[in-house]
Amino acid sequence: MIEVRDLQVRYGERVVASVPELDVRAGECVAIVGESGSGKSTTLLSLLGLTEGAHVSGSIRVCGVEVLQAPERRLREIRGARVALVMQSPQAALSPTTRLGTLMRRALKLHGRGGEQGAGPEPERGTGRKARQGKVRRIMVDAVEAVMLDPGILRRYPHEISGGQAQRFAIALAIALGAEVILADEPTSALDVTVQAEVVGVLRRLRAERGLALLLVSHDLALVSTIADRVLVMKDGAVVEGGPAAEVLAEPSHPYTRELLEALP
Repeated sequence: MIEVRDLQVRYGERVVASVPELDVRAGECVAIVGESGSGKSTTLLSLLGLTEGAHVSGSIRVCGVEVLQAPERRLREIRGARVALVMQSPQAALSPTTRLGTLMRRALKLHGRGGEQGAGPEPERGTGRKARQGKVRRIMVDAVEAVMLDPGILRRYPHEISGGQAQRFAIALAIALGAEVILADEPTSALDVTVQAEVVGVLRRLRAERGLALLLVSHDLALVSTIADRVLVMKDGAVVEGGPAAEVLAEPSHPYTRELLEALP
């Protein structure tokens, strides 16, 4: 699902992220860990061509698309529909004056999900339109229920839900759009421990049930140890260690990784 080789992201003469190799297969979770400024989020954003103003080199292949060579139109097609980005504070990306259900419905229409596009002329009345509306509603309800949310949340506004609900709604939106890959940037850092466990549990279950590929960026090694199959450790823009999560976190070979583990409470 994700294949990265010899990735370098530069701003001027400064290399802010250098990743020799990164692969994420279907149903697998890979975590990129490190302190703030280590290049984690930059690496994540480069996978969708979202590092504006940067010079990016190497090879980035996501869902069969060579990102660095693809036209912007092709990248817009895969963003959201095949590869979803879940940010640290998703509420900031939601229109405060629009109900969550309307936001999801618009996203589905934009990406042609549920027969909203490409189905020919739509009659003003009749079973065809009602059937499409029913299909879209079913997709939305199934998606929010998959992340353990009550469908009633679709009638709420962003300010009426908690941080944990917002995170799960962002994941539900990815599911509704049919995303095969989720890129999650510090998805639980602003949540309390109980809600963190809920969000991680949802991601773990979706991996198992739907074969989602998950690339997780986090500074929280305790969290990473509960969900990641493999880990990359970044420091000052470079990968200093990588391998199976159980091995890296149990017997780290690099001093920086040991420092991160020693900093755990």
